[in-house]
Amino acid sequence: MRTAACLCLALIFLAACSKRNPEERAMTPQDSLKAMHLSEDFHVELFASEPDVMSPVEMAFDENRKVYVAEMMDYPNDPPPGKPARSRIRLLENTNGDGKTFRSTVFAENVLAVSGFMPWKDGPIVTSAPDILYLKDTDGDGKADLRKVLYTGFPKVNQEARITNPRLGVDNWIYCSNTGSDGRITSPGHPEMPPVLVRGTDFRFDPIGGKAEPASGPAQFGSTLDDFNHRFITQNTTHIRHVVMPMRYLTRAPLLEVRAVAQDISDHGRPSSPMFPLTGPQQWRKQRTALRQQRYNENKVNVTEQVSGWFTAASGGTLYDGDAFPKEYAGSVFTGDVSGNLVHRDTIKPDGPTFTAHRAKEKVEFLASTDVWFRPCNFANAPDGNLYMTDIYRQVIETPESIPEEIRKKIDFFKGDTLGRIYRIVPNHPLRAGDLKPNLGAAGSAELVGQLSNPNGWHRQAAHRLLLERQDSSVVANLKAVAASGHLPEARVHALWLLHAYAALEAAEVERAFKDPDSRVREHALQLSEFFLKESPALASSVLALAADSDPHVRFQAALTVGELKDSRALPVLAQLAHLDSSDPWFRLAILSSVADAAAPFFHMVLEKGEDWVDPQLLIEASAMIGGRQNPAELAAWFGDLPKLRQPDKYLAGLTKGLRLVGARNLRVPGAEQTFARLLSSSDDSLQRAAWESSRYFELTALIQRARQEALAAGLPTANRVRAVRALRGGHFDSVAPVLESVLQANPSPDLEAAAVDALAAFDEPAAGGIILNNWRQYSPTGRKHAVSALLAQRVRILPLLKAVEDGLIEPAALDASARSHLYDDADPVIATKARGLLENTNSDRSKVVASFREVTGVPGDVARGKKLFEENCARCHEPRRQGGRVGPDLSGINNKTREELITSILNPSYAIEPRFVNYIITTKDGRMYDGIIANETAWAITLRGGSEEGDETVLRKNIASTRASSVSLMPDELEKNLGKQGLADVIAYLRGGL
Repeated sequence: MRTAACLCLALIFLAACSKRNPEERAMTPQDSLKAMHLSEDFHVELFASEPDVMSPVEMAFDENRKVYVAEMMDYPNDPPPGKPARSRIRLLENTNGDGKTFRSTVFAENVLAVSGFMPWKDGPIVTSAPDILYLKDTDGDGKADLRKVLYTGFPKVNQEARITNPRLGVDNWIYCSNTGSDGRITSPGHPEMPPVLVRGTDFRFDPIGGKAEPASGPAQFGSTLDDFNHRFITQNTTHIRHVVMPMRYLTRAPLLEVRAVAQDISDHGRPSSPMFPLTGPQQWRKQRTALRQQRYNENKVNVTEQVSGWFTAASGGTLYDGDAFPKEYAGSVFTGDVSGNLVHRDTIKPDGPTFTAHRAKEKVEFLASTDVWFRPCNFANAPDGNLYMTDIYRQVIETPESIPEEIRKKIDFFKGDTLGRIYRIVPNHPLRAGDLKPNLGAAGSAELVGQLSNPNGWHRQAAHRLLLERQDSSVVANLKAVAASGHLPEARVHALWLLHAYAALEAAEVERAFKDPDSRVREHALQLSEFFLKESPALASSVLALAADSDPHVRFQAALTVGELKDSRALPVLAQLAHLDSSDPWFRLAILSSVADAAAPFFHMVLEKGEDWVDPQLLIEASAMIGGRQNPAELAAWFGDLPKLRQPDKYLAGLTKGLRLVGARNLRVPGAEQTFARLLSSSDDSLQRAAWESSRYFELTALIQRARQEALAAGLPTANRVRAVRALRGGHFDSVAPVLESVLQANPSPDLEAAAVDALAAFDEPAAGGIILNNWRQYSPTGRKHAVSALLAQRVRILPLLKAVEDGLIEPAALDASARSHLYDDADPVIATKARGLLENTNSDRSKVVASFREVTGVPGDVARGKKLFEENCARCHEPRRQGGRVGPDLSGINNKTREELITSILNPSYAIEPRFVNYIITTKDGRMYDGIIANETAWAITLRGGSEEGDETVLRKNIASTRASSVSLMPDELEKNLGKQGLADVIAYLRGGL
């Protein structure tokens, strides 16, 4: 109590003297400039400030001396219902191009939470959820009177996770950051286009033809492309990642498991890197830290709370490609951290098929300020060769949900929203003295082609954009000349892609580019060759030759492009690539995406060279693809090669993964019976386990007979009987159902009981559900949990389940939150209504339970007891698992919460569900049902986590009848029955003590 009293006095004192605290006062732009410390090679100049700009988060220079600025005045919360959006787009017009004299006007009002745009056809393309808009001033009054919706359907989630960052790539696509937020994107201008699903991905679209599709990522606020279309993204605590695997190549191999498409490339801390601010923590951060430290002290936890020092709010990563900075700065990525009041610089170096980002200077940031209101959130390359920086300039920039309630309610999150600055970062000794008057809008198309060779990246990219907009075929000859002999590799790549956009690129130009001395041009030549491979056998030969290129990026692209070939020479080339590069997981993914349906011949071709000729993981992943194809001849040949392998259990596990993915049943494969008999006679226990697990997908008469006998053999070890019971899933229902029923009626161990229920659940026959229900009374708690899951796994079993609840056979309390999420959100309103009528009276009124436990706020807790209770009741979901990640949120920052908030979160978990941990229910076309959080998804498959004891479950989209999100948390209700009031106090003490 003494500690708490001291803290209260300290907070009162801090509040009383806040008027004297400089943190409470904004600095003038001139004083804020003086507070900046940066590399000795540079200085910073003020470009614009309030009232000419307010809350700026994005800026872009167009071709006519105009500067568009996104003013995100709605941040961090949308306006109340019925109130207009406050965010807007401002236009700064340079009257003489010196960057000092300009006219400031509001170009577009009420653009909700606008955080990104790019110039396009005399106006901006704007991201403003739920839309991507095109705005234009058509009458010359300086204000947008045209507001056209290009795409819509993006969710209005947390403002830090909305659609943003439109960036035109050299490949003529516009890439946008979506943070993986869920949405079905449609285009009013292209009603014929099917909806684009973007959950788990970013988004890209063709501004000329209108085509749209998911893009690999996902990114948060920060996306930048280098001159060769390598995309680097920012994700809050992970300040720089490289998008390695383009989504389009993965669609051709739907049976290939894809764990990731982007890689954290920082070599100075993963997933979060240390940073070196000059500011101390703000007052509210000190208060939050004091509250946390008080909890540590109260609970005798030997922890000292750290306020800052790591990236927590990285944003706006931008690659510098100007021509004014010293040469060593070219290609560097600059990233702001708005919580640390600093700008971080990474140098980017190739590393295999990806890159490494290296801190430019140890323990020193490129720029750091002592002004705690300084919030460098984004950057822009400019015509003058300098780098421009937007500073949203707020007292507090933080998601309100991450601040404890007792502090949050005292904070004005909009304080400073009418302030804002834009700065220009200028070298002390520029390589070029540039200006801001490019006037490219008035340039002829031939002049724009010449600009593709400009050493300044802004000029190259603006010229590319304008030529793409104009579609002026009169410059085709000019473009062909640059593609053939442009003195910059960047210019040659620009010209090649523009020729493609003009439908004027020829195979001969791609063939020439294959021989380019610059590896990055060869890399793009491979991508462009994909449009010609069907008609040009000669080009195909050159593609195959480039698989032996000395540059890893070229070989990686070759590994992807070879998959577009329909040529007998492709597999040997992929095999040789595997020999060179299969130790790299990205190369394995690329190679197998190209192998696709030819996984079986590829497997045997590689194995003929010897198991050590490639990384064994490549063959394990290929085995999964073979299993997924269910081809008897391929499987027979695979089994024939199994004895050649030193660790056959791992390859068998790979095969099983593919068989499970496609739901294989009773496969008739020549020689399989003999193979499994041999495997099951092995003395290797791990091989026996793998063989039993795999056997259930095959028609194995003798093996099923053995499994029937062992399942009933009471003298066998339980583990052996469990394996046999699990193998019975591969038999025919009529022959194995009596065995499984006998097992259930013999008072088995919980493990054996659960295995028998799961085996019955694998069958589609209605009688399987009847057997499960008929044995309910004798199930152990484990058996009951498995039985409920089994009954929910098939639509035909749901009404019998509800009838059993109605008749009193099954207690309503046996259906936990996950089970109720199936029922309450069922697509059939009859089922949903019936379920709520039966179950809500017993489980739904959690608010009353929470109210009855309010007194726990005053009950002292014991950390050691709380730790034990947490491990028994919570750790399975909230701590990392061996297979995949968490099922529930990471609780490492839970000590932000008050006791009252924790009581609500624990006893009424469905009150507020974090979007990443929403439970989804998938129903397949054959009536099977799966649930869990979405761990990963692609255009062809969804992987769920947490709904199966066997680990992650992947479902092919082609087999899905419906997918729906549940409003019920996966965290179980009624934890109070296990914990009691003292136990709840103990768990809260453990959580608040710094889990």
